[in-house]
Amino acid sequence: MSKSISKLVDELPTNNLTVQALRALDFIAPGEWQNVVGFVNTIKTVTGETDERLIQQIGERAVYLYNDRSQGYQRAMWLYQTVEHTDKALGAAAFANKVGEKIPLLGFLNRLTPKADKAQTIDLCLKLVVELVAFCQINGIPGNSIGDFVRSLGEYSGESFIRMAALVCFDGLIPLGPDFINKALSRINQTSPQELEQNSTFQNIRTEIPGNNSTSKLNFIGESFNSVSGWMSGLITSKNLTPQKVANNLQGFVDFADDKLDFLAALLDISTNYYEHTGTQTLARRLIERAAAEI
Repeated sequence: MSKSISKLVDELPTNNLTVQALRALDFIAPGEWQNVVGFVNTIKTVTGETDERLIQQIGERAVYLYNDRSQGYQRAMWLYQTVEHTDKALGAAAFANKVGEKIPLLGFLNRLTPKADKAQTIDLCLKLVVELVAFCQINGIPGNSIGDFVRSLGEYSGESFIRMAALVCFDGLIPLGPDFINKALSRINQTSPQELEQNSTFQNIRTEIPGNNSTSKLNFIGESFNSVSGWMSGLITSKNLTPQKVANNLQGFVDFADDKLDFLAALLDISTNYYEHTGTQTLARRLIERAAAEI
């Protein structure tokens, strides 16, 4: 990794399209996520510490742990970054200076290409697997610990919870519709190892997915998604989530027609990096909590 964890946290944006999209999900868990940025600020927020000497010691220990390649922190960060950077359209730059404005989506239709449902399904499932594997890396447990991961979801909060909520909303409900869980399970079961190998996201992270070959990796992907389907279904039911409800909450910064949700999904895909943003925050929090306990 070329950047230290302190620099990665310091460089997190305070307000851009990613942050606005995540804030739009506040209706799911009011006040659950705060966009904490800056490494020192994060240490203070996580620990409540005000002593500058202790803050420096915690920061130094957190940086040391992150740099220790025998730990899984750098691999987790790489996974969060890679799953976001793959398949990013060059058109993302067109939105860079649009913060604070309403983006008329219809004006960008010629630049956006919604993914086919099967490609969208594979990417959704791969993002979920990245969350699982990163969780295992951060906690120092085997990467195929599906049961441990599913049990941990009940304790997800803050940036970790909003990341999973965004996965359900931005990569599930909006592009694939209200029945996306059953659709995804059906389509992933119909996906061949050869089709999986053609997916650029899979090509980039395949070495991190448990399994000896594409067939076993595909089975792991399907098993992982199926295991988390109950949690996702529970979130959708408890919050009465629908594609339209999620989209309506995005109207604060983007205009679009109701029948263009697939284009809205494409816009979110190329102009946000919510997995990397909240993944960096999660990783920093875990490092700081461990560092504070060890000094």
